[in-house]
Amino acid sequence: MSKKELTIKDLISSANAFCKQETKYENKELFGVTDGKAVGTYIEHKFKEFLNKSFELDNGNSARGIDLPAPQINTDIKVTSIKQPQSSSPFKDAKQKIYGLGYNLLVFVYDKTDNQENETALLDFKSCSFISKERTADYTTTFRLIEMVDDGANEEDIIAYLNDKNIPADDITLTLIAKQILENKPKLGYLTISDALQWRLQYGRVVALSEKVKGITKIVDKVNV
Repeated sequence: MSKKELTIKDLISSANAFCKQETKYENKELFGVTDGKAVGTYIEHKFKEFLNKSFELDNGNSARGIDLPAPQINTDIKVTSIKQPQSSSPFKDAKQKIYGLGYNLLVFVYDKTDNQENETALLDFKSCSFISKERTADYTTTFRLIEMVDDGANEEDIIAYLNDKNIPADDITLTLIAKQILENKPKLGYLTISDALQWRLQYGRVVALSEKVKGITKIVDKVNV
């Protein structure tokens, strides 16, 4: 039987089915593992195998650094603990903080407990969200920039704010970004993005989100019940 091509809708329904399956699964491989990166890599691979059973996956050019790079999917998978829902992402340019990462995110947030008696780990997925690329910018930065544009800020005001927020770019780039912001007002992002050699993405706002937001699909939400 030939596999069908993966769509975003399929990705979302598969993530839901995967969370239900994994929440019941007694996992010997993860017993005693405290390294979040190891847990994340394990779940990521397992989810890709889960998808691979039914769908044609374009694992494409891994140099792009995202897990599902097919143009119609363009999604990176992130797996993180409910204790501190965050992960890192490659830094491409400063505008990612304002206009988003350039790809969608599928974020699995788990709570891990070890069963000492049978030496297995249980992963309870507390939250799973699909975040469209237009919502992957920094919340505070975009919130303030939208406000400034609406209040009639000029180029100098925007540059001063970007400098104040330590947006990692030189003066020429900041001027270009400021012009772009005035011509093309950013959309409100829902991540917290900290500057580093890589971006550090924090998902607390998405996990806690209870209202409906266009571009964010709450697939599993045991936090806001």
